[in-house]
Amino acid sequence: MRKYFNIAGPCNSNDHYMVSAIERNKNVLSLIEQGQYFVIYAARQTGKTTLVKSLVHHFNSQNDYYALYCSLESVQVFTEPNVGIPEALNNLKFAVNYSKLPHRQDFAKGLDKKDTSTLIRSALTDYCSELDRPLLLFIDEIDGLQNGTLITFLRQLRDGYVNRPEIPFPQSIALVGMRNIRDYKSKIRDGRLTLGSTSPFNVITKALTIKNFSPAEVENLYAQHTKETGQVFDKTAIEKVYDYTSGQPWLVNAIAREIVAEILDNDFSKNINAELVGQAAQNIMLRRDTHIDSLLERLKEESVRKVIEPIITGEKDAINITDDDTQYCLDLGIIKSEGNVLMPANKIYAEVIIRTLSYNTQYHLTGQIKNIWVQGDGTLDMNGLLKAFQQFWRENSEIWEEKYQYKEAAPHLILQAFLQRVVNSGGDISREYAGGAKRMDLCVRYGKNKYPVELKLDYGKKTIPDGLNQLGEYMDKLGEKTGWLVVFDRDRSKLGKKKYFGKQKRWAVKPSISSGDESCSAKLPLGSHPKKTVLYDSRKKPAGQPCRRLIPVSHREASTSTPHKPLSTTI
Repeated sequence: MRKYFNIAGPCNSNDHYMVSAIERNKNVLSLIEQGQYFVIYAARQTGKTTLVKSLVHHFNSQNDYYALYCSLESVQVFTEPNVGIPEALNNLKFAVNYSKLPHRQDFAKGLDKKDTSTLIRSALTDYCSELDRPLLLFIDEIDGLQNGTLITFLRQLRDGYVNRPEIPFPQSIALVGMRNIRDYKSKIRDGRLTLGSTSPFNVITKALTIKNFSPAEVENLYAQHTKETGQVFDKTAIEKVYDYTSGQPWLVNAIAREIVAEILDNDFSKNINAELVGQAAQNIMLRRDTHIDSLLERLKEESVRKVIEPIITGEKDAINITDDDTQYCLDLGIIKSEGNVLMPANKIYAEVIIRTLSYNTQYHLTGQIKNIWVQGDGTLDMNGLLKAFQQFWRENSEIWEEKYQYKEAAPHLILQAFLQRVVNSGGDISREYAGGAKRMDLCVRYGKNKYPVELKLDYGKKTIPDGLNQLGEYMDKLGEKTGWLVVFDRDRSKLGKKKYFGKQKRWAVKPSISSGDESCSAKLPLGSHPKKTVLYDSRKKPAGQPCRRLIPVSHREASTSTPHKPLSTTI
């Protein structure tokens, strides 16, 4: 049978294209050989189970150890140890019975299941005493244990650990789950359960996490498909995949599978290019596969909202990297820290976070808002579009904001739902989170045209000047000469013209000579805002090219600008 890209369950090298899990995590081997107890934690579908099953196969194929894999997923509903511990033992017994280990029939034989304080330790000790090699135990879904069951289970592991080698017990144990061991401690503390003077968590030597694929590993994975089928992933396609996914293993496999099996219907004669990657990514985002859906279900959790909301609004210093909520979101794989800035873990997550939080609004707007802003030449009337949104916001903002759990981010989400309603007819929106910069950048693409939009919440006198500078930089990045700045003022005490207005300004940037190089510079006031900071632009350009024209736009609540049609109505 031909191999395929796997998106459901652990991978194995016989059926699936895969990057060697052990090769990617060689440090695990030394911990096992040293007899350590440790944690392997990572987000769902990043390769945890694939790694531990690979390790079990690796050690069982040699003659030094016996290795056992056991999942405790089914135990999560049992929080009290008098029920949870016997259920955990049942899972261990099931795993042993269906393994190839010797003396399987003797595991946990004759034990009194009522003695929950020693049940797990006794079962493992009795079994290890019968084996002629050390036992390695890999316990998956350790997150399944809750409250008193978790404490009792870990206490017995610790008791067995500290009494080795006099009393037989597994040589090495790996606890595998989505969370680091510190998060188990936090969960117990929140539940007001005492850990006593001897913490059961002290048994753990090290906590390891599984990293995303590197660009080279993505290329390696796809090369396996090329070798088997002759179908080539263009270099640009591989780069595009990494740009979308940041190497998240499930997404890397899902995009490849979507292209090969769904879009091309296993026609291996066609090479895979960047355009197909973009199409596959869009399909995955719109379809909301189980991986995406389960991850985004977390957005409803208050601990997640506290972290994601300021990332959306770009609020500065609002997130403490050491907080349990922040670490929780990092462990879930929803966000990452890059250059000391917290942001969505990859571009696909960044997109589906906004789409998920704004989808209900977008759905209802489809019936309320008629798309009249696509012009005859295929361009968007961004002035008219944003002016219409200004009116919509003026009339409906309080009603719509109340519907949002993410109330601080509601302006951003509602505007993007409004824009998405329009561009769905022939375009898309690219979003850039600017963590800590108090803004979000949008590139509305429609047909062959790009429309840069900068979103900000009003935080004082520097909001508009800062926004114009940031918008100018974003316009440069996109190679566009026109952009729009939208500022939301949350001050409900302001009325009428003080709260809703639109301004349009045009800057002609004159060249000046500096140190022998030609540069563009401008320093002009903001018309009706003489006290505002002026925009200053000094950028080198290629000789012989005209300097670009900066179009500063200032708005409160929602406002628009263009070099072609200045707004004539102030709301």
